[in-house]
This record gives sequence, C-alpha cells and structure tokens, in this order.
Amino acid sequence: MSVESRSRAVSVELLARTRKVIAVHINYPSRAAQRGRTPLKPSYFLKPPTSLALGTVDAPGTVERPLGCELLGFEGEIALIIGRTARRVSPHDAWSHVAWVTASNDLGVYDLRYADKGSNVRSKGGDGFTPLGPRLIPAEELDPAALRVRTWHNDTLVQDDTTEDLLFPFAQLVADLSQLLTLEEGDIILTGTPAGASVAHPGDTIDIEVTGGTQSSGRLSTRVVEGTTPFADFGAQPKTDDTQREEAYGSREAAGLPPLAPALAPDLKKKLESVATATLSSQLRKRGLNNVSIDGLQATRPERRVVGLARTLRFVPNREDLFASHGGGFNAQKRAIDSVNDGEILVMEARGEKGTGTVGDILAMRAQMRGAAAIITDGGVRDYSAVADLDMPTYFANPHPAVLGRRHVPWDTDITIACGGTTVQPGDIIVADSDGILVIPPALAEELVDDCILQEQEETFIFEMVKQGNGVDGLYPMNAAWKARYVQWVADGASRD
Repeated sequence: MSVESRSRAVSVELLARTRKVIAVHINYPSRAAQRGRTPLKPSYFLKPPTSLALGTVDAPGTVERPLGCELLGFEGEIALIIGRTARRVSPHDAWSHVAWVTASNDLGVYDLRYADKGSNVRSKGGDGFTPLGPRLIPAEELDPAALRVRTWHNDTLVQDDTTEDLLFPFAQLVADLSQLLTLEEGDIILTGTPAGASVAHPGDTIDIEVTGGTQSSGRLSTRVVEGTTPFADFGAQPKTDDTQREEAYGSREAAGLPPLAPALAPDLKKKLESVATATLSSQLRKRGLNNVSIDGLQATRPERRVVGLARTLRFVPNREDLFASHGGGFNAQKRAIDSVNDGEILVMEARGEKGTGTVGDILAMRAQMRGAAAIITDGGVRDYSAVADLDMPTYFANPHPAVLGRRHVPWDTDITIACGGTTVQPGDIIVADSDGILVIPPALAEELVDDCILQEQEETFIFEMVKQGNGVDGLYPMNAAWKARYVQWVADGASRD
C-alpha cells in the first residue's frame, strides 16, 4: 500500500468518527481588514459531518453548486482534528489534544444566507461543502504558530497567509470551545480563512495546501460542477443581491460592482445645511438643471433641514406571482432599511401610487435606529401617527392604512430610480427643508454651495436695504452703484467681525 493510500485509509477511519465540525468566523487579520470588522473574541458556527468530503492526491474531488445558485464561495483553511477528548482544558494544554492538521475548503452558497438567520445551516452545510485532506500531518510535529495556508483558483494563487499573527491562536480556540462542549476524538475545527477567498463557478478547480516546516498536507483539489436538481418550492429558494456579491467576492470591485458613493464630507454637509433649497434651486437653474426637485410630498418634520446621501429602493406594480417570490422574508424593502447607514437618506420609487403604504412604524423606527437622516417616498405611509412621532423626518404622498402588497412588489435596491417626478441615483445629495426637496449631483456640490453662500450674502444685504426703505429698482438685481455699496458693506462687516 502506498503512502497516499495509507493516508487515505487513516482519514476515512477518523472521519467516520467525526461528530462535530466547528468553524471560526474571522481569525486572520487580513480577513478582518477585508471584512471591515475585527472581533474581540472568537465566534463559531457548526457544519454537519455529512458536509465532509475526502480529498485525494491523484484526482480532484467534486462539489455541486446547487442549481439556481450564483455564489459558491470557497475559503482555504487549516483544519484541526481532535485526537484526545478535551473538556475545560487550558490554552497551555490545549494543543496536546489535537492529533492531526490538514487542509480544508469551507465552501458555502451565499444565495441561501438570507434564509439561515446567521446559522449557516443551508449556506454552509451542504453535502460535500467541507473537503478535507488529502494527507494528515501529525500535530505533535508542528508549531501551530508557524503554519502556512495557500489556495489556488484555477492554478492562480489567491490566498497565502501564515498563522504567525492570528487573532485567536489555535490553542485558544480549542480551550475556548472546550469550556461549554466536549471535543471528542475525530471532531474537526476549521480555523478561519485569510483574505482572498472568492467565488468558484462550474468548471473551476480550487486547490488548497497547508504546510509547516518540511510537512505538507498535499494539495486538496476540488472541481466545481453544476447541480441538476432544483430546490423544491416548500423550502427557501436561492436569491442574492449586491451585498451578498460583495461579501462573496471580497470587494465590490472583485464582484464587478460600481463603487459606492463616498460619505458626505463634513465641511460640505455643513455648508449645505446653511443654505436654503430656494437658493440651491436658483443656482441649479443657472447651470441648466431644472428637473431636480422631488415634488408633491408632505413631511412629518417640515421645520427640519435635512442633508444626506441617497440610498434607493424601487417598488414595481404588484403581480401576485412576483409578490410570492419577492415580497416575503428579507425582501428588498427590508434589506434597504436594514442597510441604510448613518446620515443617509432612503429614497423610494413608488410611482406616485397613493393607495397603500410603502413604510410603516416598525421599519421607520429601524431606519432611525440605524442613523438614517430621512425617508422619502412618493407613495403612502402606514401607521402615520407613530411615524410622525419619530425624530427622523419622513417625506410622503399621504397616509394610507393598506399594507405594501396591495399595490407594490419590493424589487431592487441601490439603483437609479424615479421619485416625485425626478431621477435619483445612489450617492446623489439630497437637501430638504420647508420649501421642498432637491437632488444635487455630487460633482456640482462644492461649486454650487459656495455660489449659494455668496448669493445668500447678497440677498441679506438687499433685504436690509429694502428694510431701510430703499426701492428695489436697481437694487434687486444690483446695478453698479449698489454693487459698490455691497462691497463696502461686506468689508465693514468683516472689520466688525
């Protein structure tokens, strides 16, 4: 029997005894930086033993991307296999309970994450979603802080990292898990993935290797094939959005998505808050932009001046079959509310349809708790009294008691929409006050607001002159003589300051 065959036989025997597969969410600093969050303590999820697949050294194994799914994510990881029961062990003693180290691929379909509520049962638990092997390296021969994991996607190296600076060293993981559950012989701990994890498509091959000193797991090779059996309608159906694509590919750029608009600069926001929409409208008109107001709406806080970047949500007319597939669960409306960020304004396209609500008290409260500056919809609002009591302003066509599904299907987010007679794109600047709501192209904002400040300064001078009894002829607009007096007025004011 060859070395490879002996290794396989040992692996089959060990995996037959595996009762638990425990995976760590984030453990590599490179992955934490990519995700934009660094956990203070480790967190975990379970994968069923039926997700295990044995790697070979002579041919790639296969994994199905389920039919109807788009985002089969791969993650190269170091797997620890427990060799001796561990219960309430210390970090100092924990490594002695690990018998073997090998390579693993923590596969999952992002298309089903929405249905898991954080458990990863559907998205990560599929048959064959945890390939392991092909060789087992004795843990006693390794320094757990000196291991290396590499991943190749179609022969291109995409992950390459070491265990030198893990957020949570392997001994800590074993000790931590053993506080509440017994780690038994054959149990497997997947220790996290570095940056570079991405998406594999049918026909792609993923290779993963773990090395330590002169020891190697060999290349764990997995080829992706397309599934042929559709999901039954009595369970969750695959669906995805740009948020999941960004998560799966690692970045918006890698997913082929346009970059999100940058946050509104504090100085620019302060300037925009200082000028009236009437002045902004005048300056926009001078630049040939006449159709930039969202019209026909009322406000719960008409006295408030609001400035923020637009996030968008589109409703389409209700069609019963489409509402059945897109209206329930964590639909586009709920995703939009749950992803709005501090200072942003959620703008909804409801086609001016007033015969139903597009947002109610619970979702409006959720938007306020996330820091939204406002909600704008050219449709109706339910639970009007409760929405009106919120500190966050809501702009809407009218109150209406009916639920969303009477007239709408929540369809898509962060796309170009129409609202109140004008076009709104994600990242547009929205300014609203008692005079109305304006949509400002970001590229014009700095120049526009500076001219508005000058215009309002001139109008303050003109107002003062009229208040003193001067007529408007030659003053409004100012002729040369009045211009000269205005310049002096500004100079006098500056000297007084």
